Amino acid sequence: MQYDADIILVGGGMVGLSFALAAGRAGLSVLVLDATPVQTVLDTAFDGRVSALGRASVRLMSALGIWPQLVSGAQPILDIMVSDGRLGRGASPLSLHFDHLDGVGDISGGPLGYILENRFFRSVLHAGISDVPAIRVRGESRAVSAVPDAGGIAVRLSDGSLLYGRLCIAADGRDSLLRAGAGIKSVAWDYGQSGIVATVHHARPHGGLAHEYFLPGGPFAILPMTGQRSSLVWTEPGARAKALMALAQADFETELRARFGSQWGDIHVEGPRWVYPLSFHHARDYIAQRLVLAGDAAHTIHPIAGQGLNLGLRDVAALAEVLVDAHRLGLDIGAASVLARYQAWRRFDNVSLAAVTDILNRLFSNDTPWVRLARDIGIGLTGQIGPLRRLAMRHAAGEVGSLPRLLTGLPL
Repeated sequence: MQYDADIILVGGGMVGLSFALAAGRAGLSVLVLDATPVQTVLDTAFDGRVSALGRASVRLMSALGIWPQLVSGAQPILDIMVSDGRLGRGASPLSLHFDHLDGVGDISGGPLGYILENRFFRSVLHAGISDVPAIRVRGESRAVSAVPDAGGIAVRLSDGSLLYGRLCIAADGRDSLLRAGAGIKSVAWDYGQSGIVATVHHARPHGGLAHEYFLPGGPFAILPMTGQRSSLVWTEPGARAKALMALAQADFETELRARFGSQWGDIHVEGPRWVYPLSFHHARDYIAQRLVLAGDAAHTIHPIAGQGLNLGLRDVAALAEVLVDAHRLGLDIGAASVLARYQAWRRFDNVSLAAVTDILNRLFSNDTPWVRLARDIGIGLTGQIGPLRRLAMRHAAGEVGSLPRLLTGLPL
């Protein structure tokens, strides 16, 4: 049977498009299938979230040739503050501060990372892909099954049509149909929390400060955006989040001011609000016969540390390197031995970070007095011990372990 592409990639999100760009530039043909029309995902109403890119992810984007376009709309993170508190009582005096000039950033004292609006990120990825003939994108194409054979894998669409590739990559999110169809089991649970997302305009500049403020209902993150704006990721129990979303704008902003603080002057919400249920998911396997999971299809973590996309991009770098190296050696890119290398490379990092974010959320979404005292002391000690503080930031930057070439800024 003739191949429609070397790789049929299901899912046109930021992880899927980043992989397509990496593989397509390195000589593999990629057909990207997305159930949503391209123009819809680029619309301002589709996704109000932002993403934090660590330094390793920035190097990946540089290696893919699109960082010059991305940096034009990126906000550098110059400081990170982590604190604990209660409504009406303010923050604990014990806090954790990361400064880009404190030896935690790169050797030039560069930013700790960057904040990008998801919609803008997608638009740059689509523009980059349009310049690579080996990549094709089909919107409004819903993949419902993938059936492998000895030579390839047939992906069936909801309209009944079939596409045939050497390998299928499922980057179709935490509710992946292809993962379920392959019989891959998962460990999963619902946090009973939802994340409220909104863009907040403030009267005074934020100075590139990202603030993670832990409250009994869950983390309250203020992420700096371009201009005098910040993205709010406000975690609350599900019923409380629903009630907050139902408030009129003035009442919602009153609740927001009680948590946001006054350091940046008067605030108001720009544009719509969004709410997203929060859950944990980790696939027991990342591979099946001629099928690979990447990004949220393989693992979904709590947004407490803002590492979800970075984790998916580390999948991208490792998978692209494994497949491109196999292709250059004349090997079958869908062979079990090739895919097993990717799974072995990524499992420990993914499991470790998933466990850390889960523990952090359980620890900080808790108002028990002795737990609060223990975590405040832990925050304070981490802030005072330089090597420990720098190690934590190296992990957040994705700079530990055996790094794929793309994460070091080298081409494939």
